[in-house]
Amino acid sequence: MTEEQAGAVPEPAAADKSGQGVVAAFGQSLKTLRLRAKMEREEVGKRLGYSASTIASFEQGRRIPPPRAIDRADEVLEAGGLLTVWKDQLEKAQYPAFFQGMAELEKQAIELLMYDTMVVNGLLQTEEYMRALLAMRRPPLDEETIEQRVTARLVRQDIFDRRPAPLLSFVMDESVLRHKYGGKGVLRGQLEHLLLIGQRRNVELQVMPTDCEDNAGVNGPFTVVTRKDGKKFLYVEAQNTSSMATDPEQTVLASARYGIIRSQALTPRESLAFIEKLLGEL
Repeated sequence: MTEEQAGAVPEPAAADKSGQGVVAAFGQSLKTLRLRAKMEREEVGKRLGYSASTIASFEQGRRIPPPRAIDRADEVLEAGGLLTVWKDQLEKAQYPAFFQGMAELEKQAIELLMYDTMVVNGLLQTEEYMRALLAMRRPPLDEETIEQRVTARLVRQDIFDRRPAPLLSFVMDESVLRHKYGGKGVLRGQLEHLLLIGQRRNVELQVMPTDCEDNAGVNGPFTVVTRKDGKKFLYVEAQNTSSMATDPEQTVLASARYGIIRSQALTPRESLAFIEKLLGEL
């Protein structure tokens, strides 16, 4: 079958429910609409700000375009919304299966309480830090997957500019700030970014020093999400698996535990001063 003989644009409801199925179905839609418009990949890419090879990767389901690119493609190909209708499903498909529920919750949160012990929280990561972490995964991730994950994390960071602004509290172990993942330059950029984020009025950033004799977070990292309707969720992630608890007893106890952790950590002002000190040591 030639490209010109490609079939009709598939509807999202008929697409495979798996993330990869959604991406593949969108790619076929993009290709079909491009052929209908009698446009080459080079021309579409030029109008969207991408190379022809990137447009090919979108069409072949190897890469997920960002929301703005989908909007622009819908305009350029005069698709009448046949591409933009996929945006929500594609956004979800960008995340690993174990994180998709949490990504959706973040969009509805009025408060996020996050305790981290291994790496800087994804909402706080710079692009360079993200790439350094993803490059260290074993088994290795392919380049398309890395690009997909980076794009997804950057999209999540829109939470800082949301209105009304959610309340965001981060506590991280001191060791998180000392790991030179990606090298000194990457760490320097990450620490500088934390100093900027920590000055936002809806953000409280705290450090749990390694010389602290008491730490209620010894059982590991966790996140407590409060949704707009007041319902709380406890999210725990490890080794590419996750659990989401909604039991009121568990979520209330997790919130209380987080409060104790915050009281044991450096204050937000002390924490920013501590990060500045670390930055000066690099």
